[in-house]
Order: sequence, then structure tokens, then C-alpha cells
Amino acid sequence: MKHPLSPFRGWFSNIRGDFLSGLVVALALIPEAIGFSVIAGVDPKVGLYASVVIACVIAFAGGRPAMISAATAATAVLMVALVRDHGVQYLFAATILMGVFQILAGILKLGRLMRFVSQSVMTGFVNALAILIFLAQLPELVDVPATTYGLIALGLAVIYGLPRLTRAIPSPLVAIAVLTTVTAVFHLDVRTVADLGQLPSALPSFGLPEVPLTLETLRILLPVSLTLAAVGLLESLLTAQIVDDMTDTPSDKNRECMGQGVANMASAIFGGMGGCAMIGQSVINVSSGGRGRLSTLTAGVFLLALLVIFQDLLAIVPVAALTAVMIMVSINTFSWGSLARLRTNPLPSSVVMLATVATVVATADLAKGVLVGVLLSGVFFAGKVSRLSRVTSELSPNGTVRTYRVEGQVFFASAGTFFDSIDLLEPVEQIVIDVSDAHFWDISAVGALDRVVFKGRRHGHAVQVIGLNEASATMVDRFATHKQDSVATLAGPHS
Repeated sequence: MKHPLSPFRGWFSNIRGDFLSGLVVALALIPEAIGFSVIAGVDPKVGLYASVVIACVIAFAGGRPAMISAATAATAVLMVALVRDHGVQYLFAATILMGVFQILAGILKLGRLMRFVSQSVMTGFVNALAILIFLAQLPELVDVPATTYGLIALGLAVIYGLPRLTRAIPSPLVAIAVLTTVTAVFHLDVRTVADLGQLPSALPSFGLPEVPLTLETLRILLPVSLTLAAVGLLESLLTAQIVDDMTDTPSDKNRECMGQGVANMASAIFGGMGGCAMIGQSVINVSSGGRGRLSTLTAGVFLLALLVIFQDLLAIVPVAALTAVMIMVSINTFSWGSLARLRTNPLPSSVVMLATVATVVATADLAKGVLVGVLLSGVFFAGKVSRLSRVTSELSPNGTVRTYRVEGQVFFASAGTFFDSIDLLEPVEQIVIDVSDAHFWDISAVGALDRVVFKGRRHGHAVQVIGLNEASATMVDRFATHKQDSVATLAGPHS
């Protein structure tokens, strides 16, 4: 039996579902691609071409079937200064270099870093993204004709009502068709896709960036490309994990890193901006029945067909229809159960989740929110583990030897407690530190041991450390700063 991630496996196992879901996604990509182009300060066609190329390439090169990648806000906001100061050609060059870094990340297997993202951070990431998706729809809900509200309500009614009757066709696709028909038949005066910006009418053309090949160019591009690559991979890997959970199927995170790099390089040479995975559109795809790579490819190909062949039809699609779909995505993306679990989850987990949400919503930057969440998770984990260490002591019958027994993990968060637990002013002749049930993890732990030895000897005590396991003894031998002739004494008999 072939592995589910084998090349081309599963392309045609869900043709109907993948094809129909891809159509929905293609329509949902348009307003965001145009909006992200405006954010980056480039022509709308740059974002639209990027969405076409990235979606088509990642369908073959990516490691997560059914995930949608295209131009995104997360990368667009990082391009503003570069485009403003140096022009769009530098953006294309930065996107190629971004792709190179992402391919290197895949080769170095950096996808495994996802294991350091806790479930609380994932939940916060999802909830924050749901909030951002809804907030992005507010311009279409403020100071608009009453007809717009009616269309959005009708769209949501179709989206949530149709599945009660049939699931043969994705309800978002039916909602878009119904609202477009109603708008055209009754000549409703509402915003349409044509009002969003100039749509391209030609195929993207191949061309390398027109920038000087100098060290000065590299100096300009390097920091931007590194940031784009890191943010793009972070959002892509988090989205891949979410789609993994939604579909109960695995993905190859390292292949996804390389696939994102190839897709971004292809986007740049066809006149597109850099991008990454889109959780909103990925949720639309999976919710509409998409499960395979064909859904991603269909989204890219159909988007191109809409732009070049069916532009007149696309132009009359009401923005209210797409707004209704994105509101549905926001509602479905938010983890409503996490609100109820705030009472029952451990306090640190709830704090991590809420901090991630607050940071993302306040900064509109998913990467910053995840970074805050990961750092808080690390701090709480270190604090929890540090409390698992314990020091007890026993005085010999003749009152001359005090033996301290150390249990648990000694590292940067517990090293101070370990040192403070040793009474070096007690009037005894010898202090024995038994670490048979302990493990020294880092140089902070070794440093604390050094301080105990040095201070004890200054007060006239003979200090002996016994029971170091092999790994701890190796750390002491390499990093201890007391005299070499005392290292053997410190190492003692290994347990």
C-alpha cells in the first residue's frame, strides 16, 4: 500500500468534491488578492497573478493536500517599505530570495519546529484569525445600502440552510450563484467585483526581475526576504496543522516548506508577489468538500479562467456574496468550545491562548501572536518543570557531615532553587551532594554546582558531589570552572 503522501496519489479520488470546492475558493480569493495588492502598494494584477501561480504550483509541490496558498496579508504588510522605496522589481527579486530561503528550510527539515507550538497557541492562532477575517469584512458592513444587508442575510441563509436539504453542491457556491442572479435580475445598486479594482485581462508573462546584481541589492533584499520566508513558513505550517486536524490526515511539513519556496519563486518570475497558506480559504476548501491536490489546482486554474475568459461574468458578482462566505469562514474557524474550556483548562494554558489572540488582534500580525504564545508556553513550562525538583538533607550521627539529596531536573529555571537549598554556613566538616536522582541539563545548572563548590570551600568545608549520571558528568567535565584537579572529585562515582 502506498503512503498517502506519495506523488500524485489521491488526485482523482474525490474529483467532484475537489472540483466544486476549488470553484468556491477561486471566487473567495479575488477580493483578498486585490486587497492585499493595495496593502503592498502594487497593481491588483500582482496579487491576482500571485494567487494563480502559487495555487497551481503548490498543488504539485506542497506537502499538505487540500491546503490553499496564495497572496496573503501576512506577507503583504512586510512588502510596503520595499515597494515604496525601491519599486516592484525589487519586490519580485525579494520574493525569489524568499523562496530560496524556504527551500533551504525544507532541506534542513525545519518543519519539525512545529512540535514546539502548543495546543493553546494553535487555538489562539485560530481564534485570532477568525476575528481578523470578520474584522476584514466590516468595510462591507458599514455605510452600505440596506440592500447589501439583505443580500448578506440571504447568502448566510443559503450557506447554512442548503446542507439541511442536500450536500451535493457546496452551499457557498450556490450562495454566490443565487446572489449574483438576484443582483443581475433586479438590477440592485450594490458593490460588485468590478468595483474592487482593475482586473487583468491577459495571461501572466515570464520575466526575471530587473535589478542590479550587486552587494548593495543583496543588502536591501536580504532582511526583507528572510522576514518574508519566516512569516510565510510560520503561517503555512500552522495552517497545515489545522487542515491535518480537520481532515484527520497527515502532511509532510518539510516538503511543504520546499513547496512554498518553489511556488513563491514561480510567482515572482510571472509577475506576482510572495504569499503563503491561507487558513480562511483552506477552511472554505475543506468545508466545501475539498480533500485532494485537485482542489488546490482547480482554484488556481479557475481563478485564471475567471480573470481572462469569464471576466464579464466575474465583474457582476456582488461583493456581498463573498462577504457572506467570509463571515461563514469566520464563524466556522473560531473554536467556540475554547471559550467554555477557559474555566476548566489550567490557568497557564488559558493565558497563553488569550495572549496569542490579543497580540494578533492588536497588531494584525499572526507571526507576533504566535511568537508571544510560544514564549509564554516556554516560560510556563520551565516554571512547571522547575517545581519538580527537590532537595532534602540529612546530618550524620556525629554531626560532621551534611548530605544533600537532589531529585529532579536542574536547569536554568531551577538552578537558583538548588543553590539556595544548600546551607554553606552550617558548621560541618564535609558537605556531600548526592545527585543520583537528578539530571543537570545546561550550563546554568553546572554554574550553580560551581558556586556551591567554591563557596563551600571558602567556608572551610570539604565538598563532594556523588552520583552524577553520565550525561551530567559530561556537562560538568566540559563546562565547570573550578580547578581541574577537582573535576574528578566532582564527577565522583557515576550512577
